[in-house]
Amino acid sequence: MKKRNRNIPVMFWVTPEEHSLIEQKMAQLGTENMSAYLRKIAIDGYVVRLELPELQEMVSLLRRSSNNLNQLARRANETGRIYEADLEDVKQNQEELWQSANDILKALAKLR
Repeated sequence: MKKRNRNIPVMFWVTPEEHSLIEQKMAQLGTENMSAYLRKIAIDGYVVRLELPELQEMVSLLRRSSNNLNQLARRANETGRIYEADLEDVKQNQEELWQSANDILKALAKLR
């Protein structure tokens, strides 16, 4: 009788939904051996937890920029005029958004 290389069982329980997701991921990789798949993921896989305050800041900037653009469009439709100060605000918001996007990309690049 051949002796097993792997002689320590590891068991855990999953919901039907989790089981379905595991099977879907296995199908994407083209494997049918659940033990091999789970072992590979447990040993070589990793979990990424992103906490990027820069992303929250960018969302806030996007909201403010959208508000400003909507107000500017409304005023332009009502008066037929666009003021230099309004355009300067839009330009400043765009510069802040680009800087925020660059900060996020730099933070993501550090994750490699």
